[in-house]
Amino acid sequence: MNVQPKQPVQKENQMISVAGKVILYTGAAGGLGAETTLNFLRAGAKVVALDNDPVKNAALQASADKGGLGNLVIRAVDLSDLTALRTSLEELSREVGGFDVVINNAAIYPSKPFEEYSLEEMQRVQRINVDAGIVCVQVALPHMRERGWGRIINIASVTSNGGWANLSPYVQSKGALIGLARAWAREFGAYGITVNAVSPGAFPTDAEKIHPDPEGYTRFVLDHQAIKRRGSASDIANALMFLASDAAGFITGQTLNVDGGWVMN
Repeated sequence: MNVQPKQPVQKENQMISVAGKVILYTGAAGGLGAETTLNFLRAGAKVVALDNDPVKNAALQASADKGGLGNLVIRAVDLSDLTALRTSLEELSREVGGFDVVINNAAIYPSKPFEEYSLEEMQRVQRINVDAGIVCVQVALPHMRERGWGRIINIASVTSNGGWANLSPYVQSKGALIGLARAWAREFGAYGITVNAVSPGAFPTDAEKIHPDPEGYTRFVLDHQAIKRRGSASDIANALMFLASDAAGFITGQTLNVDGGWVMN
C-alpha cells in the first residue's frame, strides 16, 4: 500500500519537537550518543538504544533514571552479527510499534597502515559501520512508509571529506554512509521520509585515544577549525534533534557538517 506523505501543518516559528517519536539509535551509549539520547528522552521521545558496551549502557541507564527519564529501551547487541541483529530489531519493532527515526551512529575505528589490514578486518568495519545500518533501515522502512513519515540520519565523519591516514576502512565506511543517505533520500522521499547525514568534526571522545599526542592533536584540530574551541556532545545533539523533527521536513539528501567550520561547502 502506497501512502501519500503527510503535509506538515504550517505554523509560524514552528517548534523543533520529537515528542511521541520512537527513535532507533545505534551506538547510543557512546561518546556522542549518550547526550543525544538523554536530550531525546527529555523532549518526550522513546529511544531504543543499541550499544554493545555494558559499562556505558549502565551509565546511560543511570543517567536516565537520575533525571526521571522513562521511555528508554537499551539492548546490548553485536552489530557484526547481522542475522541476530535483524531478529532483535524485528522483535523490538513489534514491541514499540515501529521506529519513526533511525540514527546509524555505531562505528569501530581500528587504526594502522592500510597494508597491515586483512580483508577480513576491512569487512568487519564495513559490517558494523555500514551493513548494520542497512539492516536497521530495512526493518524500520515498512512502518515509516505506512505512516507517510520518517527520519533516517547516518553519522558520517570529517575524515570522509579529506581522507585520513591509517584509517582506510573507517573512512571508506563513512563515505558509504553519505552515499547511502543520498540514494535513500531519492528513493524514500515519495513516502515522506527524509534521509540525511551528519558529519562530525574531531570531537574529544574515546576515539581520540588512538592518537599518541593528545595535546598536539588538539592543536591540529583547532588550527583547522574556524571556531576555536573543541566541539561538545550537545553540538551534535542539537543537530540531530533538528533533523529528526518536523522542522527539517523539507531537507533531505544533505550532509550537515558539525565541525566548527573545518569543512566548508
